[in-house]
Amino acid sequence: MKIIDLSHSINPVMPVYPGTEPPSFVAANTIEHNGFAEMKISMYTHTATHMDAPSHILRKGKSLDMFDASHFTGRAVVVNALHLATGSINVASLEPYRAQFINADFALIMTGWSRYWGQDHYFKGFPSLSVDSAKWLAELPLKGVGIDTISIDPIDNTALPAHHTLLGKNIVIIENLTNLDAIKSADVFFVCLPLKISNADGSPLRAVAIEDFVASAG
Repeated sequence: MKIIDLSHSINPVMPVYPGTEPPSFVAANTIEHNGFAEMKISMYTHTATHMDAPSHILRKGKSLDMFDASHFTGRAVVVNALHLATGSINVASLEPYRAQFINADFALIMTGWSRYWGQDHYFKGFPSLSVDSAKWLAELPLKGVGIDTISIDPIDNTALPAHHTLLGKNIVIIENLTNLDAIKSADVFFVCLPLKISNADGSPLRAVAIEDFVASAG
């Protein structure tokens, strides 16, 4: 069994969505003064590798704590979209994976954009889902859709059509994934457990892919 970390580290100088604040780390207690170390952390719920809940966009949408924990684990299909330098991820890019999606719980879209993490370019012109692609994915029995960019929608599209389409079907969205190119197996188990925060519209998470899961479990 091989476990692949798909998460960015959280720290005070990390990139954040334009208009939000970076995390704040304060040493609340120290070994020298208190006999133990404890950190006080302040950050937005959509920081680093994170999950969007339906309540992030929809007034009556479910918050993350309303989902069973099983909603955050399952088989994943990695969609290779490395050929798209910028622009929309269209249905033609997804169609070749139709058969694999039959037994899948998650679609993980690999654009390679995570290589720009920490650079201004990360927020400009990244590949995102077309409206038709979001609708195509929303018709599948998926638990979630993940991507290695800052958003599944273009950063200048404030209507957030892909968000509305997927979250409207209770398909959670995982953004800012990384290291997707390290996944080599076509059959991979994905884990993306958010913090169990009451009424959470989103949450940072530690996303991992597990290869050879079935063989190891047997």
